[in-house]
Amino acid sequence: MNTTKHYTFIISNKVIRQKVSFKNRYGITLTGDLYIPKDHSSQVLSAIAICGPFGAVKEQSSGLYANQMAERGFVTFAFDPSYTGESDGKPRNVASPDINTEDFSAAIDFLGIQKNINRSRIGIIGICGFGGFALNAAAIDKRVKAVAVTSMYDMSRVMSKGYYDTMTQEQRNKALEQLGEQRWKDAETGVFHAGPILNAKKLKGDEQQFVKDYHDYYRTSRGFHSRSLNSTGAWNATNPLSFMNMPLLTYIKEIAPRPLLIIAGEKAHSRYFSEDVFKMATEPKELMIIPNAVHVDLYDKMNVIPFDKLETFFRENLK
Repeated sequence: MNTTKHYTFIISNKVIRQKVSFKNRYGITLTGDLYIPKDHSSQVLSAIAICGPFGAVKEQSSGLYANQMAERGFVTFAFDPSYTGESDGKPRNVASPDINTEDFSAAIDFLGIQKNINRSRIGIIGICGFGGFALNAAAIDKRVKAVAVTSMYDMSRVMSKGYYDTMTQEQRNKALEQLGEQRWKDAETGVFHAGPILNAKKLKGDEQQFVKDYHDYYRTSRGFHSRSLNSTGAWNATNPLSFMNMPLLTYIKEIAPRPLLIIAGEKAHSRYFSEDVFKMATEPKELMIIPNAVHVDLYDKMNVIPFDKLETFFRENLK
């Protein structure tokens, strides 16, 4: 494995990539990559902010999406969320339903003040856990003109209720008690302890298939990146606390009348999140199920990710 590999994809020769930084509403400096179509660099264009998956960095899936969509004529922006990657924020390795939603709006702030971008034509793409944040951001930020999500996770739902909502009240109470005990330990030592490693270097072989799929992306040369929590590390042990009683998608109906595109793999363990969100949302909305695809196929597989559909969706709705 090449652990010094900087980007997990090859930049298109039709695209210019620039590293930029900006502050969100909480004063955290975010870092991202701006992708500009070479042939249209002097024109005022539509733009798309892209983030995810949850625990990934801009050199992985979000950058790949940005590269491809820029090749198709959009100014795109892949960024590292607060407290992760090259973005600032301490302590490190923390996620927040509020702050990560704000990260999307801050990216829109940045895009909307660029001279080569039409601020009335900005959309967002959220991948995996950042699909949920993208939906939350679109609901509250009316500047978002269209939103697409792929392999979407509702992080507040899965952390507070478990997969397929199987967590019992007793299990929830126990989890909250354990998180409280962890806070005592962190307070006593002055250190925010890490939770369990997200993806082990080696699998035992008896893991669930979706765990093997994650490993195949994050722990191999396919998608490994040294700054990615999913490749090398873990969230802070108390990270679930802010998600346990703050549901992300309460106001999803308020995305309408702006269009929503939801893309999920037929065989993805996360498919039910997308199907439930589709039921919750108001028209105009579309659910696209990719035959035979698993969750991580929509991270990087060029023959699986429906970029033609994404291009059509944003071209029709960012005008």
